[in-house]
Amino acid sequence: MKLANTFANSGLNEIKTALDGGTLVVYSVARPISRDHKVERSGKLATFQFASPAFDSGDADGGLTPVFAANPVPASGTGTPGFARAFKADGSPVADFTTAPATGEVRLGEVSTTPGHPVMLTKVELSLSAA
Repeated sequence: MKLANTFANSGLNEIKTALDGGTLVVYSVARPISRDHKVERSGKLATFQFASPAFDSGDADGGLTPVFAANPVPASGTGTPGFARAFKADGSPVADFTTAPATGEVRLGEVSTTPGHPVMLTKVELSLSAA
């Protein structure tokens, strides 16, 4: 997870709270040079709406489980996921995540997307150690 400058000195609890009611947008492969730059060359593939609160109290292993309004969601574009960006409810960026079916910080059940077809998040790793 690479934090936007606004959250560079934030703790995990502050980041979790910032995501309440926000979104997690999955994009195709052209990631901007920084999470503070607008996404311009990447296609938007799917958008997940965080619930409020955005995370439950944790699982038995102490991990965090995100809570979304819907999962799966219909894809909005065609492509191969390359990264995901989390936004606050007001649209300001919080963090960028790597995206891959088996090894990314955001893991999807699909290796590509087609408009209207379901896209399922299987895991979201929220860890400051990857910053």
